[in-house]
Amino acid sequence: MRCSTRPCWHMRDNGEVTSATRRPQPPAPTVPPRLIATDLDGTLLRDDKSVSQRTVAALAAAEEAGIEVFFVTGRPARWMDVVSDHVHGHGLAICGNGAAVVDLHGGPGSHQFVKIRELATETALDVITLLRAAAPGTSFAVERTYSFHLEPTYPSLHMEPPDTIAPAEKLLAEDAQGADQPVLKVLAYHSDIAPDDFLGLARIAVGDRAVITRSSPSALLEISGPGVSKASTLALCCAERGISHEEVVAFGDMPNDVEMLTWAGTSYAMGNAHPDVIAAASGRTVANNEDGVAVVIERMLAERR
Repeated sequence: MRCSTRPCWHMRDNGEVTSATRRPQPPAPTVPPRLIATDLDGTLLRDDKSVSQRTVAALAAAEEAGIEVFFVTGRPARWMDVVSDHVHGHGLAICGNGAAVVDLHGGPGSHQFVKIRELATETALDVITLLRAAAPGTSFAVERTYSFHLEPTYPSLHMEPPDTIAPAEKLLAEDAQGADQPVLKVLAYHSDIAPDDFLGLARIAVGDRAVITRSSPSALLEISGPGVSKASTLALCCAERGISHEEVVAFGDMPNDVEMLTWAGTSYAMGNAHPDVIAAASGRTVANNEDGVAVVIERMLAERR
């Protein structure tokens, strides 16, 4: 099922952020939480891409207490094997920065798309043209539901070989390999511009034609369809379950998490988070390598008891 809905959601004021000079003591949610939404890389996962036993136990305890857990990530569905063993009862993940909702119950290699919010080919081509003009030297890759395609000048940044190598215009042509699959996002890389500068430049050049964000330490931008973000897709999923934003606790570390952290009733920036994330979140926990998500969940469940 494809979803083109662009919902409106409540945006609350940013809360006070705990000082980074002392160990954070994140505030408890003001209402009983019904759903935990957590980013993966730099948040739930340690730097070696593992999920600690402490974190596994905390996620299981949350679900046993009746709190749903959603993995909300920029990763494509193909890269979700890292958490497939930890999905417990729910088995759903928001992938591609909100471009897809995926059922993980089938296990590695058997993920099913529940909802797709695609980037229209015409929009993708328009954005590419604008970015080529605004930042000469930009190279592009195209992420589809089941395949990955890149330009010859695009660097080897990802964990899989491409299905096709060609100029972006050919990758998005009607007769291109994988053209029967929706485009989930376009990636744009620049070798000579600082990451945050590239993000700011691209947002000015593209305007509201698409959503542009980043989650990589390099100057790698992630481009989704208009209105598509982690926050907007999470809002759709919560509305389907009768869950309000006040009942959501969210975790993140990079600019692609900012909208989600602003939308959630309670949110936490990781100790290793980008400054924009710290400003957006209502609280702060310790770093991903210190199991910051588990620290909050354990405290939250203890207070419920």
